Amino acid sequence: MKSVTLRDINIYPAESPDELIDFAVGRKGILIAVNAEKMAKATSELSALINDNIGYCDGSGVVLAARQKGADRACKIAGCELWLDIINRHHGDSSFYIIGGRPEVFEGTVRKLRQEFPDINIVGARDGYLKSDADRNALIEDVARKKPDFVFVAMGSPKQEFLMADMLKRHNAVYQGLGGSFDVYTGKAKRAPKWWIDHNAEFVYRLLRQPSRIKRDWIRVKFAWWLLRKKF
Repeated sequence: MKSVTLRDINIYPAESPDELIDFAVGRKGILIAVNAEKMAKATSELSALINDNIGYCDGSGVVLAARQKGADRACKIAGCELWLDIINRHHGDSSFYIIGGRPEVFEGTVRKLRQEFPDINIVGARDGYLKSDADRNALIEDVARKKPDFVFVAMGSPKQEFLMADMLKRHNAVYQGLGGSFDVYTGKAKRAPKWWIDHNAEFVYRLLRQPSRIKRDWIRVKFAWWLLRKKF
């Protein structure tokens, strides 16, 4: 799969989740969801990390930008669905390491996964509260020792990306950052209804439910201006 470059960030414009999963399994590295906010706020350090790994279209704006660059069949792939697509495909032939969330959320995530996929091989799991460098280093060592095929990290961006980058130095696997996906999976947080998702208006639904988000969602106006002016 060829990447396209959007404002110095390389994106792999997959045509389907299956295509992206196949690509990641063959290449290894970190699957990094890229949306308008992440692209507009990316530091040079985060941009370099994305470019070294597998950035994918997690937002409709990024899909439109990729299509402007010739990736006519690029599609939106929601990170909170992608990790479950990976498990659906590989729960019987691969091993997994689960990281992130509050203790009750991570425990609920592991419990639900084992209920839904009785044969899943979870070789390690822990919450997302790393209180010291010693905790962080111990986690990296444990992942390197247990050698999972897939590592899911739900700690928020860019913290999760930099942690996964350090893990990748020690153990080659497919990593994915999940943000608040464990909260959605366990029912602690509610995702937008299907109509809003299907009409690429998930951010509008979140804004209506939480108006204070306007302070961070203004960045979408800037991104829309880039799209209109074809500044990618």
